[in-house]
This record gives sequence, structure tokens and C-alpha cells, in this order.
Amino acid sequence: MKINITNQVKDEFLTSLKTLISYPSVLNEGENGTPFGQAIQDVLEKTLEICHGLGFTTYLDPKGYYGYAETGQGAELLAVLCHLDVVPSGDKADWQTPPFEASIKEGILYGRGAQDDKGPSLAVLYAVKSLLDQGIQFKKRVRFIFGTDEETLWRCMARYNTFEETASMGFAPDSSFPLTYAEKGLLQVKLHGPGSDHIKLDIGGAFNVVPDKASYQGPLHEAVCRGLTEAGYDYQTAGQTVIVLGVPKHAKDASQGVNAATRLASVLAPLQPHPTLHFLADKAGQDGRGLGIFGEVTDEPSGSLSFNVAGLTINPDCSEIRIDIRIPVLADKEKLVAQLTRCAKDYQLNYQEFDYLAPLYVARDSQLVTTLMQVYQEKTGDKTPPLSSGGATFARTMPNCVAFGALFPGAQQTEHQANEAAVLDDLYRAMDIYAEAVYRLAT
Repeated sequence: MKINITNQVKDEFLTSLKTLISYPSVLNEGENGTPFGQAIQDVLEKTLEICHGLGFTTYLDPKGYYGYAETGQGAELLAVLCHLDVVPSGDKADWQTPPFEASIKEGILYGRGAQDDKGPSLAVLYAVKSLLDQGIQFKKRVRFIFGTDEETLWRCMARYNTFEETASMGFAPDSSFPLTYAEKGLLQVKLHGPGSDHIKLDIGGAFNVVPDKASYQGPLHEAVCRGLTEAGYDYQTAGQTVIVLGVPKHAKDASQGVNAATRLASVLAPLQPHPTLHFLADKAGQDGRGLGIFGEVTDEPSGSLSFNVAGLTINPDCSEIRIDIRIPVLADKEKLVAQLTRCAKDYQLNYQEFDYLAPLYVARDSQLVTTLMQVYQEKTGDKTPPLSSGGATFARTMPNCVAFGALFPGAQQTEHQANEAAVLDDLYRAMDIYAEAVYRLAT
């Protein structure tokens, strides 16, 4: 049957998306007794309120880690794996519009979460709403699972999987079309080392973002400026502070970014010797692939390893490097850990595993993949084959789940960056694809 996404559904979707973007749902652990922050708790409850108004049965975890909204009937469960938390906005001066206020200019909606993941999540929700409006009966239960800790440690889904039902199949609208069938392993680590009475640094933010600014303030101000100039690195000064400028990217694309932290370390190391700085300058390097530590690590399904130095702290008591590594699906994680541990030890650094997510790999000829690919190709005429990714989506939290949209090939990827945005017509196109996909999978 022909599925019709009406203008009314689009208008309701847009109103809801503006509402969700207005919540600054950034991790603020333990605030007011909430697990991840009051704004995250509020956006979760608001989302479930919206779902209830659309006719879904809703459930809120008593501890506030997750919620879900369900419709349909049957023994099998089709999951749509979403998340409502977002990364910090960063320097608001880098934004052309307020990050937590949805702004529309020339058909593009700006705001933190527009692309990752509030916009795509609501696109699927209102796609299912359009099916319900047409009286379609589901033979599976369709459950939207709303996580709240995706940008950090995924504790929301760990709790969900402890207490709730595992889906028969599902997808996460948190990647790119046509479909991601393989996701690299995600390893986040901290390297602990000695402190320093001569240098103080506190650089970086989230593990999964290439740091675009790194500040130094101290007696080596002029020498650092000369070193940056000689290296051809962009920087600016504010009084006695030197700010190294990089290019932010998601950690999965670290080699495409410019890491301000490692650039500063490479200039500082010969001026103020310290093992932590020398490790970054000598071994981590600027390639975003960890070649100086691991050599070339790649495989056919998922491509090359990504290595992001996300943060650096040095104070009189200790030093710490925070690293995000995306491991190809067929690579040996334990071998890589052993290599990094040995290399770090040479620089008086101790290895600590902070978080690890095993890779995702669903066969290309599975019913799930073939159905979703068929829908996408019929709707777009695009014959791009299914993808592998360094990104980590909730799809890997359950068996037989993949990442499916909502970014179209060639569209600008702005997640985790200033001026995050989504083209409204693309979200409406995605809504049409999602409606057809859920119709085929659930009926």
C-alpha cells in the first residue's frame, strides 16, 4: 500500500523536534538525584509524554536511565534504538544560532541534536505515527527505546538489557544511509603518568570528539608561539594565553580532523621535557590512526583503526591522556591493548581501560539487512552498498540490529560540531523511508 506522510504529521514532527532541542541534555551526572542530569531527565520524560499523546504505551525506568514507547502486538519485538543525550555545545561564540534553540534558515534546522540524534529519532517516531493514522495493524510490537547516556558510557542500555526484553530485530537511526552492517569496536582508555611543577594543562572534552582548541599559559609563551609558527599550526593569543586551533571531527573520523592537543604537545615537548608530552609528540602523532603505536591496522569489512587523543591533563600531582580508539571488526583487541600498554610504559604511563564496546557485525544477506536495503534503494534509486563505520551506535547493544540512516550520502555531517544542523527535506525523506521499513518489518 502507499504510505502517505501528511503535512500535518510533518508539522507535528517539527514542533516536537523544536521542543526536544530546547533541552540542554548534556551529561551532568547525579544532578538533583538524577542519573545523568536534570535536563536529560526532563527531555526523557517530555519525549515519553509526546509518545503517549501519539497513542503509544510508555514506560519510564524508575531510576531514570531509560524509557520506552510501544505500539502493536505479537510475540516478536522490533526495536528502534534512540538516544536523547547530546554532546556539549562547546564555545557558544562558534555558533551562528543558540545551540539549544531550534532555528530554521533556508530549509535547514540548526541546533544541538538536530542530526545526533533527536532529529532522526523523531523522524522514525512520526513515520510510525503516519502508519497508525492510516489504520495499519502491526504483527510485531514496535518499541522505541530512548537511551540517555549514549555520548558517554551507555549505562542506560546496560540497565535496559538487565531488566527488559531483547528485541527480535531492530535498527538505530543514528548513522548514515543506506545502512551500516559493521561497526568497529570502541575502546576508550586513560594513560596515567607523573605530574609536573613546571607545566599545567587541561585540554579537551568528550572522548568522541577531536579537540579543536588547546590552551597554554605560562613562561614559555613566546617560545610556544614561535614553535607553532614554524610548524605552520594555526593559533591565536589572548593576553598571555596561546590557543592552538584545530578542526573538530567525530572520533571515528579522527584522521580527517586536526587535533589541537597533539599539535600543542608536539611544540611543548622539546621546550619543557615531560614523558606525557613526549609520548604524544613521538608516538600518538598527528595521523589519527595510531600508526606510531600499532602500525597499519585495517580489515576489509570496516577499514582502518582510528586513534583520537581526546584530552590531556597535566598538574603537579599527575598527568592523564584520554584516548578514543575505533578498532576494525576483525582486529585482535587484546593484541592492540598489549601494544599500547608496552608503548605507554616506555613513557612512564600506566594503561587504564575506561570503556569498551564490542564490534557490531550483521551478515549482509540477513533478512534485516536485505529488507532495509531494498526499501532504501526503491525509495531513492541509490545503489550504494551497505556500509561499515567507526561510529558506535546503540545497534550493537542487541543482536540482529543495524544502524539505518538518517544522513544521506553526500549530506554534510555536522554531529558534535558547532552549528549542528539537519536539512528538513532530508528528515522528511528519511521519515518516508522509515515508514516503509517499519511497515515491511512489522506487518
